[in-house]
Amino acid sequence: MKKSLVVVALVLIVMVLAACGGSSTAGGVPADAALKITGNVNGEVGWSEKDVRAMDTAQAEYTNKDGVTNTYTGVPLNDLLDKAGIKSDAMALVFVADDGFESEVDLAEVKACVDCIVGFRDEGGFVMVMPDFSSKAQVKGVIEIQVK
Repeated sequence: MKKSLVVVALVLIVMVLAACGGSSTAGGVPADAALKITGNVNGEVGWSEKDVRAMDTAQAEYTNKDGVTNTYTGVPLNDLLDKAGIKSDAMALVFVADDGFESEVDLAEVKACVDCIVGFRDEGGFVMVMPDFSSKAQVKGVIEIQVK
């Protein structure tokens, strides 16, 4: 009888501790992160939208395929990559959108781009603003940057 009470007590403790986890993490990245950088980095990172919007910002212009130029405000992409610590053998970035769309760009080209930003969307979330890159790199609703 005492053994079964101990087992029941242990099971209850495990269940309570599991339920108290709040926002779980994977590799230090909050599960509810609005933007994360994963892959070939020294430390995977993730931020809430509020945290990203509180970072130092820059402006960038992008002219779409119709010739319309818009000015965006956001966080310099290279600043975010520096926070994750890109490993020396990394070669590319994959921008992943909230609808599953993905676009891959060359890391060396991104590192040379001082105007590339993760822009803020009026409706919330983020957009990649990548002047002089293909229109496919202008990913709307970006939620993850994978380093390859």
